[in-house]
Amino acid sequence: MKSIIVLKPFASHKIWGGSLLSRLKNIEVPADRDPVGETWEVSAHADGPSNSECGLLSEISNMEEIPYLVKFIDTSENLSVQVHPADEYALKNENSKGKSECWVILDAKEGAGIYLGLKKGITKEGLKESLEKKEDLSLSLNFYPVKRGDFFYVPAGTIHAIGKDVFLAEVQQCSDITYRVWDWNRLWDGNKSGKNGEARELHIDKSLDVIRFDEEFNHRLNFKVQNDIFSNNLKLLELNDFELYSYNKTEDSDLDISFGERFASILVLEGSISVSRNSEKQLLSQYQAALMPLEDVNNFKVSGKGIFLIIK
Repeated sequence: MKSIIVLKPFASHKIWGGSLLSRLKNIEVPADRDPVGETWEVSAHADGPSNSECGLLSEISNMEEIPYLVKFIDTSENLSVQVHPADEYALKNENSKGKSECWVILDAKEGAGIYLGLKKGITKEGLKESLEKKEDLSLSLNFYPVKRGDFFYVPAGTIHAIGKDVFLAEVQQCSDITYRVWDWNRLWDGNKSGKNGEARELHIDKSLDVIRFDEEFNHRLNFKVQNDIFSNNLKLLELNDFELYSYNKTEDSDLDISFGERFASILVLEGSISVSRNSEKQLLSQYQAALMPLEDVNNFKVSGKGIFLIIK
């Protein structure tokens, strides 16, 4: 296996997707398919493995070595209001790990934002009643306007939705378990989705099982909200399955990165970044990702100028 593996993403077509990712990644979208809503840049998940000259990540590695998943997401419509289970519930009910995630906002139109957590005073009984009456559930959620450089942590159990006209990078546990709570009372139309005026399936019982209603959990502090993260080098998050760092490299000197428990990844957000390891060297441009497998010595050097995420 190579010491530096440049990755090609898996394209996930979504009814709510925009046109940005297909342009950035040069992905042709047939007329009868939904747009590309997500690209799975670093994924060993069997449902959407990243590709490389070494093969599919799901074939050359596994979710123990790469227990995280890195995506770009581009929206032209609001995503459903949804929730992800924690590990214990997911293992028992889905034979899967759970899904905590975080978002780095890369671009957003004026007024765009995300829905994250319940407003103060919202109870399980009240939310269930709102769902039964098909009320506007977004009125029960906290809304955060977003701009480039914002960061949000979305722990398992958080009710949430990404709004329309948002472009972001998501780093999450390597799980694809999502419970759809509410879908804006939409009846989707068109041959792309194959839905012809139908509503998408909801998972209300499981959602109510896992949504966290306690006030402290739904507080802004629990979501580790930060702004203007690209102005500094920051450790953004540490979970059992990954650590996430953001760098804005303004000088040509080498930056040494060490890791040890899992495969490490780099995702370039701006500029041109060179990665060196052993005798190998790879130049990565904007929106490219690369993976560093575990070896006897686990470090690599980053040179060039730009903004990038390190996941390890």
